[in-house]
Amino acid sequence: MVKNINHIAVIVSDIEGSLAFWRDALGLELECVETVHEQQAEVAFFPIGQGKIELVRPTTPDSGEARFLAKRGAGLHHIALEVSDLDSMLARLQSKGVRLINDKPIVAAHGKKAAFIHPESASGVLVELYQLD
Repeated sequence: MVKNINHIAVIVSDIEGSLAFWRDALGLELECVETVHEQQAEVAFFPIGQGKIELVRPTTPDSGEARFLAKRGAGLHHIALEVSDLDSMLARLQSKGVRLINDKPIVAAHGKKAAFIHPESASGVLVELYQLD
């Protein structure tokens, strides 16, 4: 049911400032920058091969992303796995006792469905499940 690594997300305090490295120094092409209101974040995507690098900047001081940034600083935030059927995957994970942050899909970047798995259930890694269609 997992099809691909969709993206690897890096949390930042300043997307414009981060472009100096990701776009200007590495030469990655900036696909888009958008605000994801439901997640209280601004995101930027850089396609690489079959996946993407996503920069995530919190837009409110009390969001989960803002708390993560305040506690850990800038750096790796999550790995997003593309799944074919998010609802079925969430049901499967719940039946296996996996701790979920979202037990129902939320709206993610580009209006896609997503849900997060708590790091306690994924060897300390925040995992996003992402359905493209």
